[in-house]
Amino acid sequence: MNEIVGLILNSILLGIALAMDAFSVSLATSFSNPKIKIGRVLLTAGTFAFFQFAMPMIGWICVHTIATQFKLFIYFIPWIALALLTFIGGKMILEFIEGGEEEIEDNKSRSWILALLIQGIATSIDALSVGFDIYEYSTLQALSSSLIIAVVTFAICMAGLFIGKKFGMKLGKFAPLLGGIILIGIGLEIFISSMIETYKLPVIMIIAMVLIYILLLFIIERIVHKRKLK
Repeated sequence: MNEIVGLILNSILLGIALAMDAFSVSLATSFSNPKIKIGRVLLTAGTFAFFQFAMPMIGWICVHTIATQFKLFIYFIPWIALALLTFIGGKMILEFIEGGEEEIEDNKSRSWILALLIQGIATSIDALSVGFDIYEYSTLQALSSSLIIAVVTFAICMAGLFIGKKFGMKLGKFAPLLGGIILIGIGLEIFISSMIETYKLPVIMIIAMVLIYILLLFIIERIVHKRKLK
């Protein structure tokens, strides 16, 4: 009995910790589209919950099968999250600057679904490392823990979506800009915290890496912009 209670409590705490990035992205999503319908709200929260369920299970499976290779992949997670969230956030900001609000509001478009999937992966990819935390669990325990994490994520994301929807209405046309900034900020937070924790790098070195990264993004954006003008 104590073991079951411990598993539930541990999974709930893991779910809350892992869902914070998804909560922030949910805010950004509804900021950028305050007119989002309930069906899309459920789909968004469900997508984040699905990936938060899948990633710990994938991590658990990898720990039991390809542990050595999996440990190496863990080091690339912050880079992947930063790239994905910066891509989506930067796209939202550029669309705001270029007056692409109509495309943002078209929730039925393929680009919106693709963006949602990218956000789901980016905000949950760090949950792969949970596989190390639950590696001693049986298959049933790992599934149960991942399911609890998913339920917690769904509830937190629903709250974030409704909060963002409420304030997005007040922000008006500037909502997509704020949403894009939030997404990029989340990507930077994941990257910087991971660099400090994993590599023990000095903060000044991490800041320099981030600045170089931003400079490269600016150069790429200018190249793409010039090609559009041609």
